[in-house]
Amino acid sequence: MPLQLMCRKVGNTQIFTDAGECIPVTVLEAGANTVVQKKTEDKDGYTAVQLGFGDRKPGRTPKALAGHHEKSGAPAHRFLRESRVTPEEAEALELGQRLKIDVFAVGQHVDVTGTSKGRGFSGVVKRHNFAVKRRTHGTHENTRHGGAIGAGAYPGRVIKGMKMAGQMGASQVTVKNLEVVRVDGDRGLLYVRGSVPGHRNGLVRVQTTKKTN
Repeated sequence: MPLQLMCRKVGNTQIFTDAGECIPVTVLEAGANTVVQKKTEDKDGYTAVQLGFGDRKPGRTPKALAGHHEKSGAPAHRFLRESRVTPEEAEALELGQRLKIDVFAVGQHVDVTGTSKGRGFSGVVKRHNFAVKRRTHGTHENTRHGGAIGAGAYPGRVIKGMKMAGQMGASQVTVKNLEVVRVDGDRGLLYVRGSVPGHRNGLVRVQTTKKTN
């Protein structure tokens, strides 16, 4: 399985190619991801690598978390995430090793996972794209309401998964098969074509795409 690199979403912009093409891109800042822990099949039941990202103030670091980082010789990080890898990939990594943005190349396709923006409690028109009812004399205050939710005499209940009003956003979203347009190794910036989920300064995870076409 591909290694997931943690990045910070900087924002959206556009770049121009030598041919004059304007490409909308999202800029991701990938500071060094540090290998904090390695998990093996014999000890933990699966093979994975735990990466740390982002600075954390020593005064705000619990002792247990500080001791966990000391085993790898790395400073405390704000975020810790695991990536499932093969035993061969885990063997090639060392504790305390710093992975940078140069693991990706221009033209490569990646999957980006993040937490979408929270929209709060939303109605069915905004949340599920329901059509607005005609504002005629026969329709009063229900122009943005959903229709009937019942299922008739049988089964006589609301079916699970019925599209209704509720909390919108603030959920994990993965955008697949995005093209890497530019890699700035000096500043640790990754430019991907299109948009990625989340707000500015939000945490996203980038990995080589699993799609083959």
